[in-house]
Amino acid sequence: MTPLTALTALDDAIENLGVPVPCRSYDPEVFFAESPADVEYAKSLCRTCPLVEACLAGAKERREPWGVWGGELFVQGVVVARKRPRGRPRKNPVVA
Repeated sequence: MTPLTALTALDDAIENLGVPVPCRSYDPEVFFAESPADVEYAKSLCRTCPLVEACLAGAKERREPWGVWGGELFVQGVVVARKRPRGRPRKNPVVA
């Protein structure tokens, strides 16, 4: 299946679902946010979606360059656990 075909199939599944999904109900900018807190918010929205697994599988297949897809963050086509804040990394670990 080509990436465009996979996206079309996901789009059709969303339309046939008959209920609103987060990526169509919220501002799309939420799913391409810069701040780590906003990225975590977008990921939490995805967890409520009935198509989260299909979305994630399609994003992995397409190697999405960036954004939150299927409840995971993609950076340069790879799933990363957390968005790092801008700036230099800390020299000493933060004690939580």
